Amino acid sequence: MSLHLLKLCVGAESISDLEEWIEEQSLLRRRMGRPNEQTHTTRMVPKRVSEIVDGGSLYWVIKGQISARQRLTEIRPFTDADGIGRCHLVMEPVVVPVEPRPCRPFQGWRYLADKDKPRDIDGRSGDLGVMPEAMRRELAELGLL
Repeated sequence: MSLHLLKLCVGAESISDLEEWIEEQSLLRRRMGRPNEQTHTTRMVPKRVSEIVDGGSLYWVIKGQISARQRLTEIRPFTDADGIGRCHLVMEPVVVPVEPRPCRPFQGWRYLADKDKPRDIDGRSGDLGVMPEAMRRELAELGLL
């Protein structure tokens, strides 16, 4: 069974904001001649790395709701220029919307068990899959999703 991470997506107003940021970073890396991989730097290194990279995802909390996920492919610990231990969370650049679920703010990241993860919104999600994100968010806030 996979283990996932839950993290606040600070600064993003929507899933499309996150996707635009990923695309901008991808273009910047290409221009600089760097490998085109998406990473997110975090201070704490997860202890359960093998469980996470074995099919786990990073679930993003956007504006108080778990809204999307990206599959994690690698976790790379490193020491920054100030001697502080950090890690890169390496992800696939594909953002998958999930059924919105309220989530209170927290610092850093949290583990998310496979049994507790929200379901993906895809072709099997019926009307939810074609519903605009803003409408899904509003219905979830009202407790109707």
